[in-house]
Amino acid sequence: MPISSKGFARSSLALIIVGLMALIGIVGTTIWLVERNRAHFDEVTEARVARIAAVDLRNLLQNAQSSQRGYLLTLDDRYLEPYRDVVDRIVPAYELLNELLIPYPEAEQSMVQMRSDIETKLAELDRTLELAQQGDLQSALDLVRTDQGEIIMERMRTFLDAIVSAADERTFNGVVEQRGAVGALRIIAIIGALVIIAVVGGAAWLVLRYTREIDTARAEVESVNRDLEARVGERTRDLMRANEEVQRFAYIVTHDLRAPLVNIMGFTSELEASLGPINALVESHAGDPDDPVVVEARQTATEDLPEAIGFIRSSTKKMDGLINAILKISREGRRDLKAERIDLEALVESTVSAVRHQVAETDGDVVIKVATPPVFSDRLALEQILGNLLDNAIKYRHPERPIAITIEGRQERDGRIVIDVIDNGRGISVEDHDRVFELFRRSGNQNVPGEGIGLAHVRIMARNLGGDIQLQSNPDHGTIFTVIVAPDLRAIAKIKDRP
Repeated sequence: MPISSKGFARSSLALIIVGLMALIGIVGTTIWLVERNRAHFDEVTEARVARIAAVDLRNLLQNAQSSQRGYLLTLDDRYLEPYRDVVDRIVPAYELLNELLIPYPEAEQSMVQMRSDIETKLAELDRTLELAQQGDLQSALDLVRTDQGEIIMERMRTFLDAIVSAADERTFNGVVEQRGAVGALRIIAIIGALVIIAVVGGAAWLVLRYTREIDTARAEVESVNRDLEARVGERTRDLMRANEEVQRFAYIVTHDLRAPLVNIMGFTSELEASLGPINALVESHAGDPDDPVVVEARQTATEDLPEAIGFIRSSTKKMDGLINAILKISREGRRDLKAERIDLEALVESTVSAVRHQVAETDGDVVIKVATPPVFSDRLALEQILGNLLDNAIKYRHPERPIAITIEGRQERDGRIVIDVIDNGRGISVEDHDRVFELFRRSGNQNVPGEGIGLAHVRIMARNLGGDIQLQSNPDHGTIFTVIVAPDLRAIAKIKDRP
């Protein structure tokens, strides 16, 4: 089933939403796991620092006790220097450990007890060393043998060992949690990658399928266009051949009609010339005015025959004008068009210059707004089209306002050239919009002489140039004639010449 443009848009939007949700899920989960991993890392770091501080304090206490006993056994002053160094570091080490254990209220009481034990132990160490230095070694040893200091030392060692064990446990648990977070992050990344790959794959498949269908549709359209172009070309050639036949027939008919018309006009002249002798004959019998034959002959010679000859002359004159109009249109249709490069703005300027003085006599003006590229067309046909439209704008001006004519030229997106001739004349009623382009048909008040062939001639010329003519009109505002012509008449000529 082919994908419609709406289906493609909906599917693309769904894939984008899925991909966006997967990306949001991956990013959110990653941030959460990273934050969790960081918390475990901080916890492991704090545990390791606390462990180090506890081990340092335990070692310092043990080193102090070892230095004290070494001096009591040897009375060697070399044991006193490390003892003093260690003793000076015990209290700061305790303070550091106490600070690290502040977040753990359960250790507060034990740390208070340990502070007291440290003070007691250090006091005992100092007292035994002082007695030994004074020479009372036995008293110092007796004080050691009471085991009070060892009991305090064991209590502190047990507490510090508990801190080390707790820190080791926290470190182990933190590492396990970190590994779990890393594993979860890896799983999330893999799942997210699979989802994104699926979304990208689906989008690629959708785009490829849609593109393939577009290419197929384009190929079908191009095939249809080629067939349509062939049919249009064939139809155009048929229409041109039919038009040529009609024009040839019109030319033959009008040409054949002219011969009897000339005879009628000639015999009419002879009849008119024969009126002189007839009038003379009638006058020669004027002595018998009561003779009905003479009266009837006089009426016929002086009234009936001149009137009949006048009708014949007016009718033959009108018929001669119609035949000339048909011949003119036929010749124009049969004339070979000559495509040449034309600057349309210059051509419009030249055509307007021929009528500008007539417009100026009414205090009017002609405005030209032509912005088109050069065209390849028949110059004479374009000049006749514009000339006819300008003549109509002047001829059928509104009696109550100066003539105002605007000529605008532009090129449409499809390449066609459009020329608008806009006037403020008396306009054309809606029911006559189509009829004014018919031969010998006129619109509105017939107070202006004309044969009714101008616009018909314009339409034929416009169609010969590969276009047409349209109008918009309002009796209150004037008329807009829109002339459409092909930008390159040579392409039309090729169609016409194609066998």
